[in-house]
Amino acid sequence: MVIVKHLNEHKLLNDPDKSRPVISSAEKPRLPPGRSGWPLAGETLDFFSRANQGCLHKFVADRRKKFSSNIFRTSLIGFPVAILCDAEGNKFLFSNENKLFKHWLPSAFDKLFPKSNNKLNTEHSKSLRKLPAFILKGDVLREYVGEMDEVMKHHLQTDWNCQRVKVSDVARKFIFKLECHIFLGIENQGKIDKLLKGIEEVTDGMHSVPLDVPGSAFRRAIKASKLMREEFEEMVRQRKIDRLDSSSGKDFISHALQATDDNGQLFNEADIASHLLGALQAAYGTLHHTITNIMMYLTDHPDVYNLVLREQKEIARLKKSKERLSWEDLRKMKYSWNVACEALRLKSPALGGFKEAITDVDYGGYTIPQGWMMHWNAHATHMNPEYFPNPEKFDPSRFQGDGPSSYTFVPFGGGAHMCPGYEYARLAICIFLHYPITRPAQGLPVLLYPL
Repeated sequence: MVIVKHLNEHKLLNDPDKSRPVISSAEKPRLPPGRSGWPLAGETLDFFSRANQGCLHKFVADRRKKFSSNIFRTSLIGFPVAILCDAEGNKFLFSNENKLFKHWLPSAFDKLFPKSNNKLNTEHSKSLRKLPAFILKGDVLREYVGEMDEVMKHHLQTDWNCQRVKVSDVARKFIFKLECHIFLGIENQGKIDKLLKGIEEVTDGMHSVPLDVPGSAFRRAIKASKLMREEFEEMVRQRKIDRLDSSSGKDFISHALQATDDNGQLFNEADIASHLLGALQAAYGTLHHTITNIMMYLTDHPDVYNLVLREQKEIARLKKSKERLSWEDLRKMKYSWNVACEALRLKSPALGGFKEAITDVDYGGYTIPQGWMMHWNAHATHMNPEYFPNPEKFDPSRFQGDGPSSYTFVPFGGGAHMCPGYEYARLAICIFLHYPITRPAQGLPVLLYPL
């Protein structure tokens, strides 16, 4: 994880202890319970070990039990971090964005997704961050459903025309082909394949040690990012010319060309290209993993698969031959989306995020000093038996009716930096599930099995 690997660098530049006055023991704030671990390394080794094993929730649960508290402190790469463990903590963090906390990203993001005027990603215009939220909201996406359906049908013809497929491979191809169509307006498969190679190099670099040295994954990611942003800038310039001769399009670039910053100025090509690359990577890096996990759970739970099959077949039965799926059809896929949500609960693609306290913060009877990092972790609530009884069990019925309590299910985060792609993710996942299950290639039945 790049986020935590850069905490030490952030500490050297923003160490609150270097700027805060020395105070007496009587005036010292009451810090959350916890331990600092080893010098410099802190508890980072345990943190990453649990993350690599897919059980980071145990890192949180063990300390919550040990300290009998839903907030505890730790140290990651020598930097103090306060971790909130429950739904109330999630609500507190998400509700106080830009009031008590500010979003934080590691400096690696500024190398992979640079912005103009050397601005940091965390300081960049709020208007640009709102751009994908506008494009990906429900009433705008409603117009894309038919096109997304056609992308999936074409994907079935080109990538499923065989007796056996590897879900992880076809899922990543589908998701990126869909992104290129919706975000870029690209349909040429050769160009899509070229961009896919670049986005995979960027993704690999984000999950590597951020060392910009020859031969490193991070160096390859920087190079791939530069090439992709240059290509996107050229597309933006061409789209400006095209708009003079025809009505504006409805993909990401077309909307971005009409957006303005906080001062009412149009965004430049470089910033649009950089933000576009970030949006593509975020969607690609999460959705294809989620689809693969859903299909894995359907393999392991035939009873759940049969219920999904029944729901999807009923929707297919009411469609005419070659008729596209509609927004209303996707709204009917309630059980299928419950299955997706349960997969997201158990294997959330985003472990969580970091925020920085911009002032001393009082919470739960403790004080989090200014400059400390705050970490929220999706699995801290997802795997908490108080919110989800028998949390290790795959049980889509948890999401029936009103579903989980507020701020317990947070795979998309929350607050000002909640992932804007929630509705887009729902559409992409439901469309993907529909066709392989109801209309398999060559009329053969779909048999799911683990590799």
